[in-house]
Amino acid sequence: MRLAVTVNGPGETAGWLRPFLNELYRKAPRSDVHVFYVPDDYATGREPDVARELFPSARVYDPKTYLKVAFGGHVDGMPEGVDAVLYLGGDLMHAARLHKRFGGALATYKFSRERYARTTAAAFAVDENNVRQLEQWGVAPDRILRTGNLAIDGALVEARAEPEAGAPDAGVLFMPGSRRYEVEQLIPFFFTAALELRREDPSLPIAFGISPFTQLAPVRAAVEAGGDRRVFARRGTVIEDSNGAYLASADSSVRFPILRRALPAARLAKLVVTIPGTKAIELAALGKPAISCSPANAPELVTINGPLTYLDRIPLVGIPAKRAMVMAYSRRFPYHTQPNIDAGAMLIRELHGTLTPGRVARVTLERLRDGAWLERSAQALGALYREHVGAAARMAERMLALQQG
Repeated sequence: MRLAVTVNGPGETAGWLRPFLNELYRKAPRSDVHVFYVPDDYATGREPDVARELFPSARVYDPKTYLKVAFGGHVDGMPEGVDAVLYLGGDLMHAARLHKRFGGALATYKFSRERYARTTAAAFAVDENNVRQLEQWGVAPDRILRTGNLAIDGALVEARAEPEAGAPDAGVLFMPGSRRYEVEQLIPFFFTAALELRREDPSLPIAFGISPFTQLAPVRAAVEAGGDRRVFARRGTVIEDSNGAYLASADSSVRFPILRRALPAARLAKLVVTIPGTKAIELAALGKPAISCSPANAPELVTINGPLTYLDRIPLVGIPAKRAMVMAYSRRFPYHTQPNIDAGAMLIRELHGTLTPGRVARVTLERLRDGAWLERSAQALGALYREHVGAAARMAERMLALQQG
């Protein structure tokens, strides 16, 4: 099969693209796959390199190259036509643009628009609510396939890998995000919470699962700067030696291993502290108890979807306007993590609003000492997405059928 795929950020790469291509190559090893990274303000820039490492036989195009192709240019290795174009992230207009240029069948995952509905040959839905959304966008019911959440397969496959040295066996794993705001503000914030935990319990294993999309240089810069004063973080540094890399206190007396394979480490941890997003879904797939933090200490710095993320750049009125909007959104929804939204209950312990590292540390210790909660949470999370297992295989089968059709 000759396939073009559009994708954008780290969550889509790890949670959508990776499990799908794993299954496609397993079913059709000789598939000719062209992965186009489209422009995205939230991407780290490392996504194309990671995709090349994961899938050496795929042809991967960075956003700059994609734009050249989108505007009619030619690049080495680019196909003249494809059997199908699959949307796995970014704005749908990019997948539609490649479909117009390369032909083939157009397929989408989770999202659609009325303008593209008639030309969509297959629309893959996460759940029944998503099926109804796709129908409302105008996709014909017979073209919608409820596959399930791709991130579940991605998490289960990744978690099987061998944990790195320093994985917090029966301890705490911190999993901050990879977006710029998350690196600059939340890594120092969680680092300070980890220092508080270590002070309270010197024997507690603690480590940081840092995304492979995040390089060490910005991590070091973030923890040495200490973040915005409103996140109440202490300064530290990053130390590298023959055994690996560590987040360390300023005097190097306290060190926490930096791990790149977070989910295998999460499998061993007793509890994970993270943020809303794909990570929460992946942890639910593993049945791993977690605490999710949504700090609103400096809401105008938060990255949000869409052009409103730049609202704070407008002189005078921008910062208070974005601050008010972020806070209104936060208060509107009782749950911020998708597993809690799907369950209609707080399976993952959520912390919202103005947070301090000390509070996060205290709640973490409370949850660690509550064996009954840990057991209930693990069982409920593990059952929540069980029916989604196999989503990537179902998508790959349908895509291959499109080629035959």
